[in-house]
Amino acid sequence: MTMPIWRTKPITSNTPKQTELRRVLGPWQLIALGIGVTIGAGLFSITGVAAGQYAGPAVVISFVIAALACAFAGLCYAELAGMMPTAGSAYTYAYTAMGEIVAWIIGWDLILEYTVNASAVASSWSGYFTSLLQGWGIFIDPRLLAAPSTLVTMPDGHQTHAWFNLPSIFIIFAVTLLLMRGTRESSKINAVIVALKLLIIASVTIICIPHIGMANFHPLIPPNTGEFGHFGFSGVMRAAGMIFFAYIGFDIVSTAAQDSENPQKNIPVGILGSLAICAAIYAIFSFVIVGMVNYHHMAHDPNPVATVIDTLHLPWFSSIIKLGITIGYLSVIYGLLMGQSRVSLAMAQDGLLPDYFKRLNPRSKTPWISHIITAIVGSLLSACLPIDILGAMTSIGTLLAFIIVCAGVMILRFKAPNAQRRFRMPGGAFAIPLLGILSCGVVIASLDITTWIRLICWLVIGIIIYFCYGIHRSTLNTSSTSE
Repeated sequence: MTMPIWRTKPITSNTPKQTELRRVLGPWQLIALGIGVTIGAGLFSITGVAAGQYAGPAVVISFVIAALACAFAGLCYAELAGMMPTAGSAYTYAYTAMGEIVAWIIGWDLILEYTVNASAVASSWSGYFTSLLQGWGIFIDPRLLAAPSTLVTMPDGHQTHAWFNLPSIFIIFAVTLLLMRGTRESSKINAVIVALKLLIIASVTIICIPHIGMANFHPLIPPNTGEFGHFGFSGVMRAAGMIFFAYIGFDIVSTAAQDSENPQKNIPVGILGSLAICAAIYAIFSFVIVGMVNYHHMAHDPNPVATVIDTLHLPWFSSIIKLGITIGYLSVIYGLLMGQSRVSLAMAQDGLLPDYFKRLNPRSKTPWISHIITAIVGSLLSACLPIDILGAMTSIGTLLAFIIVCAGVMILRFKAPNAQRRFRMPGGAFAIPLLGILSCGVVIASLDITTWIRLICWLVIGIIIYFCYGIHRSTLNTSSTSE
């Protein structure tokens, strides 16, 4: 007899079915969702810190390494999404392939990933928003613009510790209110924001390319300082781990299966399409950033794009770009908060989380209680923790989810070889999943020990909750008891 923690859901339970969520997202809306989430703080904020502290100009290589690891995982996501087009993403796939305990761990991990990532993006948005206001002659007390541990400079020149990041709280709750209006209405606004963001990236690239200084690329990989992760090849890998969360976005697409028209076809298209477009944009844009400003000057710069634009001495262009980036961040936070609510919804539908996570607003058909809880937790994190800690926590959560998904593909190729697969990953059952596990494993191993400790503590808390609540309330436990 199978132990309760290893019980699995049949694949047939994950086929498209009637849901109270409105199926309004087509392939282009899903690609826009993926691009909107993917292009954000990883490009507009983390690039400078990753280059200045770890990789130097080779941060471009770090983006390529992270993209390759994501490509392997993306192909695995696409196959599983074609088989199981329901909300829950990696959580649902693990439940079917590996059992309830693994599903709980990865679902709990996804809650960390999406919530913390939304907090990191909100923190980065705060910096661009403040820079934009300053260009308009509006100044906010510096103590309200950073995490409590951060030193800030007051108008009279003396330094003091910040109180909390107030703008980040505002933006998380503003996007939450947008989500609670309904999926159809909010997705249209998201599509407009994504189009604006792509226009901004194209404009900055075209105007900056003639001003790139090739001297900024020498040496391409600065020599290691003697400490692992600080320049040299280990620095390139450390930077890849830090910016890995920049590629979160294609997996968000898989959480929108219950909001999608024809999810078995459209979800794989959304995943692979958004990943391919974003990988190309990241490689080009990071090249422009490190080519415009010497990496030494960006080691502690949370707003490298603003710094690059300021070097052009075009005030009107700088204001337009900063305004566009500030607006563009909304689509990132939108997708992350949406993905978080859908994972919580799937776990609540399986009985592993309390019922109020699956309660829908009667008018908008959105999980409004889940949105409010996530907004409260996310705003507290963004207000109190610096962006480098938030970014590292997001990366390790993402990498763990990717490894589980890659393993799930191999397991299901043997457990269910004849199951319908609308998208079949090329190369057989082993090649791409093993490459995905290996590449993600190398990157996750390069992260610092403090980040690992935070993840382990979070998972321990989750395990305690599972054995005290989820294992007894699981719908699989209820159905087996009834039988």
